[in-house]
Amino acid sequence: MTDPTMVLMELMRKHNLEMDGDFLREAVQLLMQRLIELEASEQIGAGPYERTASRQTYRNGYRPRSWETRVGEVPLRISKLRQGTYFPSLLEPRKRSEEALLAVIQQAYVLGVSTRKVDELVQALGLSGVDKSKVSRICKELDELVGEFRQRPLTEAYPYVWLDALFLKVRQHRRVVSQAVVIAIGVDNQGERSVLGFDVGASENEAFWLAFLRSLLKRGLAGVKLVISDAHEGLKAAVATVFAGASWQRCRVHFMRNVLAHIPRADKAMVAAAVRTIFAQPDREAAGQQLRYVAETAAPHWPQAAQLLLAAEDDVLAYMDFPKAHWTRIYSTNLLERLNKEVKRRTNVVEIFPDVPAVLRLVGALLAEADDEWQVSRRYFSKDSMRQLDEPDFNDVTEPTPLKLAPVR
Repeated sequence: MTDPTMVLMELMRKHNLEMDGDFLREAVQLLMQRLIELEASEQIGAGPYERTASRQTYRNGYRPRSWETRVGEVPLRISKLRQGTYFPSLLEPRKRSEEALLAVIQQAYVLGVSTRKVDELVQALGLSGVDKSKVSRICKELDELVGEFRQRPLTEAYPYVWLDALFLKVRQHRRVVSQAVVIAIGVDNQGERSVLGFDVGASENEAFWLAFLRSLLKRGLAGVKLVISDAHEGLKAAVATVFAGASWQRCRVHFMRNVLAHIPRADKAMVAAAVRTIFAQPDREAAGQQLRYVAETAAPHWPQAAQLLLAAEDDVLAYMDFPKAHWTRIYSTNLLERLNKEVKRRTNVVEIFPDVPAVLRLVGALLAEADDEWQVSRRYFSKDSMRQLDEPDFNDVTEPTPLKLAPVR
């Protein structure tokens, strides 16, 4: 075995006896490696290539391990045994601190702390710094959790499904591009909310939506009666293909914005009030009559807005064919918009993601966290109201009473 004293003297001569960082790091490595070998020999009952009656087993190569110290990262070699296992007792306390450090880094990443800032956070904890590339490697341990969440089977029926997309900046092929993150959430027959799935793609086109929705079906999504989303053409086409027989509700909030986009600023408030009278009607038939009346009144002054109203009647009033107790929550994508807002609040800190897996990792962790909170929160709809979905006449029908508008000057 090499004499450690001679190795130490050679090390000192190499660094000209200067106590710089490299000298201290290599000295720590030499000392620790020597102690590890001595402890392993004690457990084995013999040193390397030594023949003794007390030998219990044999070495079977080494496994590398990086040890974080205040003088930097120290590479070590830990003996593997043919029988049993060995881990240096000197590293056990450090192992626990490393586990704590890992938990801190992962939690900071999920909370939106950028990888560039994590190094300062770790140093503030009194530990050695961690460069941004290492932080990213550590955070990849979240991939297993996110992967299980994305691929879990959907065992319940989900009558209501909300769909939407948000866009994040991602670096690809030395360029920064915009990537679509599509998210689906649903409410099951018990009135409980769940994040059904999510994915990342180059654009929010029909092919991407089609593949995403079919992946939900493959995982067991069933019983869909109403899909709520905005009026993106690719999404509409994919919904019609995958959820044949289900109704589609065009988000009322987005629809109002589309209508008012054709109205001069001075008249927006008046027209918005008129359109709201459509949704104040007690049933679907009355709302349809009021919509046609508003469109007829607006046509001479704002023909594009009137045409938009008439074309969207079935889509924007689809929610009225469902239990009245659900109307205020199924006529828009507000449920999903609130979730998207929380995701964006965390992802805005990162600004530009290094790659798509990093997007999946962070967004997936956030959605899994939201899904866990929903499982212990109040039901989105009561069980009694959900049972009304299976009843043929769940809404009391009243005579239509269309509201009249003041003449437009």
